[in-house]
Amino acid sequence: MQHGGDLSEAIRTYGGARSDWLDLSTGINPHAWPVPDQLERRMWTDLPSAADLAALLAAARAAYRVPAPLGVMAAPGTQVILPLLPRLAPDGSVAIVGPTYSSHGDAWRAAGRTVVDIPTAYDAPEDTRILVLVNPNNPDGRMLSPAALMHLARQMQARGGLLIVDEAFSDVVPGLSLLPHLGDEPCLVLRSFGKFFGLAGLRLGFLAGRPDLTDKATGMLESWAVSGPALAVGQAALADLAWQDAMRRQLADEMADLTLALSMAGLTVFGGTALYALAGLRKAEAMHAALARRHIWTRRFDHSPTWLRFGLPGSAAALTRLSTALADAMAEI
Repeated sequence: MQHGGDLSEAIRTYGGARSDWLDLSTGINPHAWPVPDQLERRMWTDLPSAADLAALLAAARAAYRVPAPLGVMAAPGTQVILPLLPRLAPDGSVAIVGPTYSSHGDAWRAAGRTVVDIPTAYDAPEDTRILVLVNPNNPDGRMLSPAALMHLARQMQARGGLLIVDEAFSDVVPGLSLLPHLGDEPCLVLRSFGKFFGLAGLRLGFLAGRPDLTDKATGMLESWAVSGPALAVGQAALADLAWQDAMRRQLADEMADLTLALSMAGLTVFGGTALYALAGLRKAEAMHAALARRHIWTRRFDHSPTWLRFGLPGSAAALTRLSTALADAMAEI
């Protein structure tokens, strides 16, 4: 499964300029948090300061409701954190609930670990010491409650293992997060900043959990890993709780409109979150190509050729364009 958000392949294959395309291949919020026109000049000219990093981490701790005993570290995107996880975990094979974001498995295999793909968190082999899951899952949106996750955490604790939960899309379901419930259980939780706040290019992400593990992860990064602008924007956006609440409502409304448009076009929407819809269609690959010829880029999956994922169009005009293209493409294929 390749990453979305890069139109290079689409333009190379189907032509057009970037401005011609409606990119629905990601789960990134099309309504970005309003970055101030001007940042303090020192954020660009000075090395990132310890005080600015502390302010960012405090904002993240409050926004994500991280209990005081737990640690929080910041990195230039959660993608940077993934290769660190095998160095934080105990020895042993890794069970990953899938299908899911493929970079998790890639990181563990690159570290020489044996990876076992499992359909649910309850299908891990009895000797599994490391369990990885995404909650809500990408791309199908499956969710586990905090109570279920705590059960799994204690199970891993009894084995001397580690539970890793990627909460990249949990901002849209704030009550889903494991973090407020954690104590001394051996858990690490990843939080992505760019998706919900619509600022993926800023490159910012967090790891929270047992402080000995987050401190060790911090030590693995180079000095000044998070840029000055990312520290400033991240701190301000995470503290803007009113924007976050209003955005959750807006995204839910727009996802309802997108789901209706897909269903009316003959696609079966069977999963997703408020940031993306996962739809099924027997001729999904043909639909993907037909939409691409109309300069609409969607996300297809090698492991599931009947699946297509659609991000939010972001406006009424873009949704109308998608609806028209879907009708034309359906007639064509």
